[in-house]
Amino acid sequence: MSGIEIVQERYELVMDRIRRIPKEHFGDEKMEAFFSFCAKFLLLIDDTVEFLAGDGLKKAELKELADRNRALFADILPEHYGESYGNPCYAVQELGGEFGPLLSFLYTELRSLISFAYEGSLEELVIRMELFVEIYTAFVYAADQKEGRPSEKDIRDRIYWFASDYAQLAAERRTKEQVSPDGFAMRMILESDLTDVRYLYGYGEYVSENELETARFLAGLPQETIAIMADTYTEGYRRGFEVTGVDLSQKGIVSLGYQMGFERMLRRAVTNFEKMGLKAACCRVACSILDNRGASRHIKNGFSGGVPNPQYEYDHKDDKAIFFDKNYVNRRLEAQRVAYEQWKLKLKACAGPAIVETFGEADFAPAVCKDAIKLSKEQERLWVEYASKAGMLSREYMPEDETSFTIIAFPVPEIGPVFEELFRETIRINTLDYMLYRRVQQTLIDALDTADICEIKGRGANRTDLRVNLYKLTDPEKETIFENCVADVNIPVGEVFTSPVLKGTEGVLHVTRAFLRGLEYKDLAITFEDGMIRDYTCQNFDTQEENQKFIYENILNRHETLPLGEFAIGTNTTAYVAAKRLGVETKLPVLIAEKMGPHFAVGDTCYSHAEDMRMYNPDGKEVVARDNEVSSLRHSRPMDAYYNCHTDITIPYDELGELTAVRKDGSRVVIIKDGRFVLPGCEELNKPFETEGCLEK
Repeated sequence: MSGIEIVQERYELVMDRIRRIPKEHFGDEKMEAFFSFCAKFLLLIDDTVEFLAGDGLKKAELKELADRNRALFADILPEHYGESYGNPCYAVQELGGEFGPLLSFLYTELRSLISFAYEGSLEELVIRMELFVEIYTAFVYAADQKEGRPSEKDIRDRIYWFASDYAQLAAERRTKEQVSPDGFAMRMILESDLTDVRYLYGYGEYVSENELETARFLAGLPQETIAIMADTYTEGYRRGFEVTGVDLSQKGIVSLGYQMGFERMLRRAVTNFEKMGLKAACCRVACSILDNRGASRHIKNGFSGGVPNPQYEYDHKDDKAIFFDKNYVNRRLEAQRVAYEQWKLKLKACAGPAIVETFGEADFAPAVCKDAIKLSKEQERLWVEYASKAGMLSREYMPEDETSFTIIAFPVPEIGPVFEELFRETIRINTLDYMLYRRVQQTLIDALDTADICEIKGRGANRTDLRVNLYKLTDPEKETIFENCVADVNIPVGEVFTSPVLKGTEGVLHVTRAFLRGLEYKDLAITFEDGMIRDYTCQNFDTQEENQKFIYENILNRHETLPLGEFAIGTNTTAYVAAKRLGVETKLPVLIAEKMGPHFAVGDTCYSHAEDMRMYNPDGKEVVARDNEVSSLRHSRPMDAYYNCHTDITIPYDELGELTAVRKDGSRVVIIKDGRFVLPGCEELNKPFETEGCLEK
C-alpha cells in the first residue's frame, strides 16, 4: 500500500469515528456539548473536502461560495465570539478552568484544517483529527472507569506529543512551501480568472469585503496603472541588491508576501521577477501551532486573507505555552535543521522577501482575556532564546548579507469612502521623484554629519525630550553617519537613518497615539538610559501592570530591555499632507508613517546581521554608523548581539517641536522647527504644506 493510500485509509477511519460522536453520551453534558460541536465542525471540513474534490469551486455560484466561507468562519466572528469555544473565557465558563484553555486551543488548532482542506493536504487533516479523537477517547474512558474526567496533565501531555511528534513533518512542509515556485499560492496568482472574484474563495482563508472590493477595484484599473504598481515594487527589489552590492544573478527565488485581492498586480510582478531570473514562491501565513501560529500574522511573509476576528487571534497568540519547554525547543530546532539540509540548495538560491502590505483596517485595541493561555516567565526567557537560535539557523542557510528585500503598501476598502482617492494618492507617493529626495536628503546628511548629538523635543501634548548620541566620524571626506534612503527596499522614498551610539542616548520618547503591527497604543512613552529602555508605559488599560505587560509582550517582544537601534528623519511631507487631508494619518502602516517625521526603532539596528557589509551613499561616502555597542558583540557573544525584533515609532510633524543637530563645540543647527524643515536647502520639503492646503502648525 502506498503512502497516499495509507493516509486515505487513516482519513476514512478517523472520519468514521468522528461521525458517531454527536450521537454519543458519556455522562458529562458540558464536555459532550464541546466534543459534539467540534465533531460537527469536522464534518463540515469533510463536506468541504468532497466539495473541492467534485470541482465545486468552478461549478458553484458566488453566493454558494460566500455562504460556505461564512459557515466555516462564523463561530469566531465578533458577533458570535462571546459564545464560541474559540474564546478562552467562554471555554473556561463552560468547561472549567482546568480544561477550558486546553480545549479552546484544541478547537483553534482544528480550525487550521480549513486551510489544509483547500490545499488538499490530507495528512495534515488526519493528524489533527486523530488528536481530537484521542482526546475525546480519554474523556470517554475516564467516564467509563468512573473517574469523572482525565487529569489535566494527561490532556496536556497528549498535546505535547502531538506538537513534538509532528515537528519534523511541519518543518519539512513549511520549508518546501517557502522555496517551491509551483506551490499553491502561485497557482492561485497565475491560473485564476482574476476578472471573477470567485477565485478568492479558493484560498481557504476568510473572505471579507476588503478582499472582495480590493479584487474588484484592481480588476477595473487600467493595465498601465497595474504596471506602475508592480514595476515600482519589483524595481525597488532590484535596486536593493544594487545599492548593497549583492549579485542578484546568483539567486533564483523571491519570496512573496501579500493580502488576497492583489493578485492582478502580483501576476505582473511575477513576470517582472522572471525577467530578473527569479521564480516567485509563497507560503500561507501560519495558521497552525506547528507552524508557529501567533508569531507572524502581522509580518506578511506569506499570503493571508481577511482577519475574521483580531481578538480571537490575540487571545491565542501564546497557545504554545501548553508544550513550550527546553526539550520541545531542541526538537523544533533539530527538525528545522533537517528540513533546511533537505532544501539547502533551494534556500541558497533565495534572494529574500518582497512584501505587499495593506493598511486601513478597522482599529483594534485588544481586550485582556484572563483565561487565555500565557507564557510563564521561564517560557518567555526560553522563547527569546529559541527566536535567537532559530534566526541564527535560518541565516546559516540564507545569509542576510547575500539577500535583500522590498516592502510596499496599499490601502484596503475598509478605510472608508476615501479608499479610491487614497489608493491613487498612494500610487503617487510610491512613485515620487527619488532624485529630488536624494538631493534634499543629502543636504540634511551634510548638516547631521557635523553633529555630536541630536536633540528631539515634542510640542503640545507630546512630551518627547530625547538626546541621541551619534557616531563620531574620523574621515568626514570619505565617511558619513546617515544613509540616504530613497525608493528601494522601503517604498516610498523619504528618510535618512543611522544606528545611534547607545552610551549618552537618553530621555523620553512619547507619541499620543500609535499603531504598531496592527495594535493601537495610547500615550505611549518609553524612557531610555544609555540607549537602553529603562521604563515604558501607555494608557490602553486601567492598570499600569496591564499597560506595561502589553508593551513588554508586543514591543519589547518579551525582552527585559531593548536598545535604540535606529534614529531616522522622515522627509516625505507629501505623504503626511495627503494623509492629513484625507483624515487617515492614524491608519498608515509603519512603512509610510516612518517617512512622516523623525522615527526611532527599538530592537536591532537597521543593518542587523549585515553590519560587516560596506554601504555607500550616492555621493560615494561610506555609511560607517552600522553598529552599536550591542550588535558589536556578534563576533564574541552572538547570542547577546541581537534581539530579533525592530519596531519603528514615529513622531508626526504636528507633534514635533524641534529637532536640532548639536555640534561638539555646542553650536546648534536646527533641522525642523514646529513641524517644518528650516535647514537651508530643504525648502522643497515644505511645499506640500503650502500647495495641498495643510497650513496649520
